[in-house]
Amino acid sequence: MWVRLPPRAPVSFFGRGISTETPLRRMLKLIFACSHQKVLGISIIVFLYSLLSAVPGPSQQSPAPLAHLGFDRNDYPGDTALPILRKSFSFTGYWLGPPPGAESNSWPGKRELLRSLGFGFLVLYSGPQSNELQQKRSEAHVFNNLKSRMSSARKRGANDARQAAATARREGFPARTVIFLDIEEGGRLPAVYHAYLRAWVDQLAQAGYRAGVYCSGMPVDEGGGVSIVTADDIRNNMGKRVLVYWVYNDGCPPSPGCAIPQNPPPPSTSGVPYATVWQFAQSPRRKQFTARCAVSYFADGNCYAPADTAHSWFLDFDSADSTDPSHGR
Repeated sequence: MWVRLPPRAPVSFFGRGISTETPLRRMLKLIFACSHQKVLGISIIVFLYSLLSAVPGPSQQSPAPLAHLGFDRNDYPGDTALPILRKSFSFTGYWLGPPPGAESNSWPGKRELLRSLGFGFLVLYSGPQSNELQQKRSEAHVFNNLKSRMSSARKRGANDARQAAATARREGFPARTVIFLDIEEGGRLPAVYHAYLRAWVDQLAQAGYRAGVYCSGMPVDEGGGVSIVTADDIRNNMGKRVLVYWVYNDGCPPSPGCAIPQNPPPPSTSGVPYATVWQFAQSPRRKQFTARCAVSYFADGNCYAPADTAHSWFLDFDSADSTDPSHGR
């Protein structure tokens, strides 16, 4: 037969039994019961402080990510140059077709070697000049019609995008690699160029790649107190299309010039806050923009990697938010 015993009263804090109360509850009761005892009060304060100290505080914010340094140039520097350049640079430009003003391209077939050495990529395709999209007055009237010129520009944009995508695929660049269209002219672009660009973006997306533009990030005075930045002009004419922006601005400031800084300047300080890549130095230097940082360039006006003591490969310098801005590895 079971005998029901009365419930056990909790043993006091100083008793020999085990209390069912939590330590914090016991401390609170003792504060009110024994607050006149000075020593005990001090002990309680120390105990409660230790409990508060054990609670983890808010995590500290992580520092802003550092920018990464890269280079670009029209001509492939050669296989022997790559280990030397890799000491200073995380990524390199990579042309899918002839660079501006050139009839041939020396980069094809080099992606795997560059990737094996740890380089990321800025994949490039040369865009047309505005005058190539404008029809001449001497041609038939139908070609001088704006509607016809816009249609012609769209067709060329789509064709160029298909060719760029096919070359990228042949070179081994994976789907969703960003291909930057090289736009050399600054200032406001004509309507036919924006038609070309929109077709370029749409066709690249259909081919499984992403579109970017290399363009000016420098203000151009249009008179009457009005200035325009090419990157802004493009952005304002793209609608909902998403572009990745690689801007050039070698003006000093904001450019630090040709010297390689310990911490590369982030693209957002280029003057175009939405840029993901910034070309901050060109070879040879453009004197009208670089007078204030001329001493950072070499005597011939070019930029060279620190390890290139023979000055064999003049370079343009770039900073980016990623070690692989085109995501082409």
